[in-house]
Amino acid sequence: MSTPETDTTKPSTTYITTPIYYVNDRPHIGHCYTTLVADVLARFHRLLGNDVFFLTGTDEHAEKVVTSAKAHDMTAQQWADHNAARFREAFQFMQFSNDDFVRTSEDRHKLRASAYIQRLVDQGDIELGDYEGWWDASQEEYVPENTAREHDYKSPVTKKPLEKRVEQNYFFRLDKYEDWLRAMIEEKRIEVLPEQRKNEVLGRIKQGLQKVPVSRKIKDGDEDWGIRMPNDPDHRVYVWIEALCNYLTVVDNAHPACDTSKAEGDRRTYWPKSGQGASNVVHFMAKDILWFHAVIWPAMLHALSETPPTTVYAHAYWVAEGVKMSKSLGNFIELDDLKAYADRYSLDAVRWYLITQGPLGATDADFAYKRFVEVYNADLANGIGNCASRVGNMIAKYFDGKIQDWQILEHFNIEVDGETVLRTPPRGRAVPLAQSISNLINENKIGDLLLSAKSAIRIIDQFLSDTAPFKLAKDPSKLQEVHSILYQAAESIRIVSLAYFPTMPEKMAQLWRNWNCTHLNDPNDIESGFVAPLMELAQWAGPYGLKPGQQISKGDALFMRADVNAESPAATKPD
Repeated sequence: MSTPETDTTKPSTTYITTPIYYVNDRPHIGHCYTTLVADVLARFHRLLGNDVFFLTGTDEHAEKVVTSAKAHDMTAQQWADHNAARFREAFQFMQFSNDDFVRTSEDRHKLRASAYIQRLVDQGDIELGDYEGWWDASQEEYVPENTAREHDYKSPVTKKPLEKRVEQNYFFRLDKYEDWLRAMIEEKRIEVLPEQRKNEVLGRIKQGLQKVPVSRKIKDGDEDWGIRMPNDPDHRVYVWIEALCNYLTVVDNAHPACDTSKAEGDRRTYWPKSGQGASNVVHFMAKDILWFHAVIWPAMLHALSETPPTTVYAHAYWVAEGVKMSKSLGNFIELDDLKAYADRYSLDAVRWYLITQGPLGATDADFAYKRFVEVYNADLANGIGNCASRVGNMIAKYFDGKIQDWQILEHFNIEVDGETVLRTPPRGRAVPLAQSISNLINENKIGDLLLSAKSAIRIIDQFLSDTAPFKLAKDPSKLQEVHSILYQAAESIRIVSLAYFPTMPEKMAQLWRNWNCTHLNDPNDIESGFVAPLMELAQWAGPYGLKPGQQISKGDALFMRADVNAESPAATKPD
């Protein structure tokens, strides 16, 4: 991953964001998925010992919020309060570890965002003018003529008809920054991912950038909702421009517009000004809002003499059972559906399925019940769950659940087709996996990392099958060999479980409690933090490794095998 344009040193901090979500409706799988990706990345960085700040929240000043509020006989503020609470509850249920939750109706955001916009006006980056164009009410943005024509004058996202509007607006001079933006993205100083998205953005930039409207004139009867243009109260700032500012308003706590520094602490290190240090800033979002984050937002930051984001990552969409999700079809995967799956299979199983099967790349992903069960059984019940159970049960059975103070054998002879074959322990996969986490996470390769973790578990499982300690244990003279096999399998599982933790924190903490591991400051609190960085925790037989006399409890199975013939939990959940 590249570092910001003005500092080539390695960033000392990581700042991870999700988009802030519209409060016109309740949260669903799309909101939960994007936030989960950010959560897993944040947890990996904390595991590495990095200084991390993880932000999510709600975008509340949209026209559609006013419309939805009226439909529910509420004011916009009441409706925003209602749905912001639903998002908080959803994210608490999903056990997201965000450090803050911003609402754009808060003074800390409104005052700082207004100050940024005023600076852009003062220096000529925002100017007043007339505009005629196609308005996408569903996305609250203007669509260029060529894009409108290409999509038969319908929204490229929702397919709803576009509106022809003639307005006096304030405009941001995006065109001033075309050459700078192209160079930053081409040279990966702003890294747009996946690669296909980068190519799309560059292709659109090469068509030429225009001024973009950033306000609309207030009409008689409009509800007083949103941020007004500084020094021109007849205009209201478009939701998208002030919403983008949230990433900065939350950490710019030294800004005089709103003194909350005592409550927030010193956050400016997470997004230092140009030339004042480096931070790894990663924006996650769905592909429909990539343009705002990869083009308009970096240009605004550059105009404000702020450092642009390091990475802008735009994932694809979820579909349901092979069909695009839509309100008309009623097939959105809602929070209640995810809760129903969690009730049957555990929340960590839901998190695992979403993160490993989700649309992190450029291709849409399918949330399908049969696929969920297949992944659950293969990766969890028959994977990490079964492997840990086998080892824990055999240590309990043959050694009263204790690690022995015996010399650990390094090689094992097994019989394969009548010939003796040397089999080495799986530490050769566990330790390198831990060592590779830093590089994979710095490149946002969560999928590759979890694939490596699954592969390591399969190798441990195969090692157990090959060496067959359950057979050797029948001969009392072979007990030291049995213990060596089980110890090395257990220590390998312990190290690999660290790579599983950011996705499945509850289940891995359960395993560590069963095995009396001391990875967490508080074994009963998965948010308590680690007692040491990953490379210390992952040392083979190191200070935090399994030790003679350590009690290994069988405990409850991490994951029970799922019945492939059972009805979908979403189909049977209560109304």
